Amino acid sequence: MSTDDTENKSNPYLSSLDIEGAHTASLHYLNPVNSATTSIQARSFGAPVKATGEVVFNTGMVGYPEALTDPSYKGQILVLTYPLIGNYGVPSADVMDDNISPPLPLNMESAKIQISGLVVCSYTAQHSHWASDQSLGEWLASQGIPAVCGVDTRMVTKVIREYGSLLGV
Repeated sequence: MSTDDTENKSNPYLSSLDIEGAHTASLHYLNPVNSATTSIQARSFGAPVKATGEVVFNTGMVGYPEALTDPSYKGQILVLTYPLIGNYGVPSADVMDDNISPPLPLNMESAKIQISGLVVCSYTAQHSHWASDQSLGEWLASQGIPAVCGVDTRMVTKVIREYGSLLGV
């Protein structure tokens, strides 16, 4: 496989991202048009590990804790299209929804994060919500899940819509 150099140019989405502890990272996926590897520069947050999986997207405007814990995304790299992620943090997993059996953490679809990786356009670690217990990055790191930000998620979503899911790293 070769690298598609058209995506390796300077990434304008990275210029405004200053995340403490973040490192330069990349999202790589197999381009369905020419079977080349497309690489997109990004910044890391969450766990400092690599993830592989099918790249899929979610267009929801709210509810990233629910999306990340949804068992239907198990083992997939999830692209969130809403432009700002992390601003309301993550609620405590200790507050249970006793109206279902077995009880699950409130505002979550399962007891743990199901995705293998997360891709967002813009991430903020400064969260502000009365129910917030920790930042999204802290939660991902505690469960060993890597994430990248600074990606044009609309472009990735267009590729997925046109060609179907992608294999990604």
